[in-house]
Amino acid sequence: MPLPFYRLRRSLVLTAVLFSAVVAGTYFYARARERNVLKEVPNKIAYGIKQTASGFQFSKSDGGRTLFTIRAANIKEFELNGRAELHKVSILLYGHNYSRFDQISGDDFFYDPKSGDITAKGAVEIDLQANPAGRSMPDQAPPKDLQNPIHLKTSDLVFNQESGNASTNARVDFRTPQATGWALGVQYAGRSNMLTLSSQVHLFLSGPNPSAVYADRGVVTSQPHQIVLDNAVLHRGGGFVQGEHATLFLGPDNSVERVLANGNINATEPIAPKRDAATSGTSTVSSPSGELAANQKDSGNPGKPLEMHARSDQAELLFTSTPNQLRTAILTGNVQAERPGPQSMQGAAGRAVLDFSGKSQLDKVHAADGVRLTQHTVKPPRVKPSTAESPAVKSPNSAPNTTAPPQDYEVTAPIIDFFVKENRFLDRAVTSGAAKITIFPAETGDSAAAQNSAPKSPTQRTVVTAGKFNAKFGRTPQGRSSLATIHGAPDAKIVNTSPGQPDRVSTSRTLDTAFLPQGGIDSILQQGNFAYTDNLTPDKRTQAWADRARYTPADQIISLVGNPRIVDGSTATTSKVVRINRATGEAYAEDDVKSTYSELKEQPSGALLASSSPIHVTSHSMAAHKNSGLALYTGDARLWQDANIIEAPFIQFDRDHRSVTAQGTTVQPVSTLLIQSDNQADNAQPEKKQGESTKAQSSSAKKPEKFTPVAITSSHLTYVDADRKARYEGNVLAKGLDFTGSADAMDVYLLPRSQTSANQSLTGPGQLDHIVGQGHVVVHEAARRADGQQLVYTAADDKFVLTGGPPSIFDAERGRTTGLSLTFFRRDDRVLVEGKGSSPAVTQTRVAR
Repeated sequence: MPLPFYRLRRSLVLTAVLFSAVVAGTYFYARARERNVLKEVPNKIAYGIKQTASGFQFSKSDGGRTLFTIRAANIKEFELNGRAELHKVSILLYGHNYSRFDQISGDDFFYDPKSGDITAKGAVEIDLQANPAGRSMPDQAPPKDLQNPIHLKTSDLVFNQESGNASTNARVDFRTPQATGWALGVQYAGRSNMLTLSSQVHLFLSGPNPSAVYADRGVVTSQPHQIVLDNAVLHRGGGFVQGEHATLFLGPDNSVERVLANGNINATEPIAPKRDAATSGTSTVSSPSGELAANQKDSGNPGKPLEMHARSDQAELLFTSTPNQLRTAILTGNVQAERPGPQSMQGAAGRAVLDFSGKSQLDKVHAADGVRLTQHTVKPPRVKPSTAESPAVKSPNSAPNTTAPPQDYEVTAPIIDFFVKENRFLDRAVTSGAAKITIFPAETGDSAAAQNSAPKSPTQRTVVTAGKFNAKFGRTPQGRSSLATIHGAPDAKIVNTSPGQPDRVSTSRTLDTAFLPQGGIDSILQQGNFAYTDNLTPDKRTQAWADRARYTPADQIISLVGNPRIVDGSTATTSKVVRINRATGEAYAEDDVKSTYSELKEQPSGALLASSSPIHVTSHSMAAHKNSGLALYTGDARLWQDANIIEAPFIQFDRDHRSVTAQGTTVQPVSTLLIQSDNQADNAQPEKKQGESTKAQSSSAKKPEKFTPVAITSSHLTYVDADRKARYEGNVLAKGLDFTGSADAMDVYLLPRSQTSANQSLTGPGQLDHIVGQGHVVVHEAARRADGQQLVYTAADDKFVLTGGPPSIFDAERGRTTGLSLTFFRRDDRVLVEGKGSSPAVTQTRVAR
């Protein structure tokens, strides 16, 4: 952020010297304090005698030192009115402290003894020059080193020898090797040694960067030795600085030691890139009577210059003694700076100290008392998507929204030190005290009216803090300084705040903020013992840990690497990469994902996921949605609790409802493992025979229960533990110990854990109750094959019932049997066939020959 005040240095130095010279204070001071030389001239040459004296010279001394010397080629006194006329006059003034060597000359002067006025007729020329070594030099000796004098020219100057006052309403022109200027009207008060430049003060400075100073009025005093300008304006390089009052404090040699400006100090400076003056507009100063032309324009917007604005209540400039160069500039009282444009930036502080070195080169800016640096970026119009977004959980491999507009941000600190390169480009900045960066949400500009409306309070914000911030600046193609990186340490922290929600906080030892070239923050990297929490209640709280994490404000995603671990309530997930959306609570994990759902309560009415044992899930990636409680596991996903296992390329798990949705592919179908009792039918209570005791029946009926596994695969699976129903769809295949069944879809119902046999605990596999298959049902056993459109299998009696198609069953011994309904019992090999009159049962028996 270039600051324009350093450019005042050369202008103010020359202005001070020039104005002090215009005053010729020592000349009028000496004339007012000493006896009027011209008043005594008639007495020296015999007053009342009409004659002409050639080669006249008169000197006034004090303490053996000459105060002034007047030389004239000739002098004439008129007897009629007593007036005296001097021709070819040269006046040399040394001053009371002998620090001057000023020369005043003119062709004609008149003295009126009645009024005491001495009036110059025609032009008067004054050459002003300081003589710091005057007292140590011999009397009337010229300065050891004669410098280029300040030359002034005016006319009709009237000096009153009684009051010591002098004035003229004529124009006063002044000239130095570096500057020219003029003003209208001069008034000098002899007793107070105060000179007033009445109006239209103009100063034009030449050189590689011409500039001009304008003021409504100027006042020069000897005690204190200073120049006060009213409504002063400095134009330079297409910009300007103005203030209500500016006071220049002068040294003994008329050099500017200090400048104090008060009253609404404002500055504007163009910041457009440099261009060839032959082909584009440049800032120039015309002749001394001309005006400053500022034509430098923004190449992207030809009618609008790129400018920077600054203001303060007071500005103080301090200069070195030798050579006279700007050393320090102090701005106090509501200091503000603004760079408008698509990436507008505003700065504010209670006080700013600018340090200069070398040839008034700006090196450092020390801003204090509530420093604030804000960037606001004009957002592009919102582009509506062509299709509605899916409400499903996003894939963890989804790329961040890099097209989102850059967010606004604000940097605040008690103190910020800015270091400058090449006199205008910010190089780096360091904060002191409790510093923070506040990031505001991006808002798209849907219309010009929306962009021009008053800003609304943001619904959410992100606050970044650290013990100290070290910022680095870069250069934009437009020739500006812009933030590139900020390093914060120690005790780095990022806090996301939203109304009605707890703060989401991440901490680390250090952080590094990277900024976008077009403005706004790109990312924040936190390193060293990274930790994150959303501060919700313990049952819903999300926490994460890692070696380091990168936060991108555009999508509010944190990416954790280096042994990342995330805990959501009682669910813990580890992987090689974890990403968390700080706004929505969505979490993503990639590469070697392992999740454990713990602190589960037993559900005796459930089946596959009914125990209190942890539920484990592994996969290549995971996407978890906090609000819905859903988690999508992708890539060789495997979910299990105790002996119950579900495997699929995609598994979506709902912890709150203990439900699973799994999706397979032709290469890798969904796979589950269940069990069925081999002797449920045998252990069923038989009918009581006449005369047999209940005890005897029970003793003979009970047999040790055996279980066999049943593996089921399909393209899709939906399971809700509370319903104990698994819905398999697409290429469903069930494999038991000695049978295989397939169908387009199957509903598999499981026994509740509370109703399974005593030999099976809640931690055992889900026990099959019955199966309902639909569409292209085929059942294979060792020696027979059955098919139909619908199947009902009950595990309690190991019974298959086929309908639709019509159903048929084929084995090598009995041949093919069809009917309206086929029922066969796997354990005793019985087959029941039902039919109607219009559709009788048919048995085709193979005859061996």
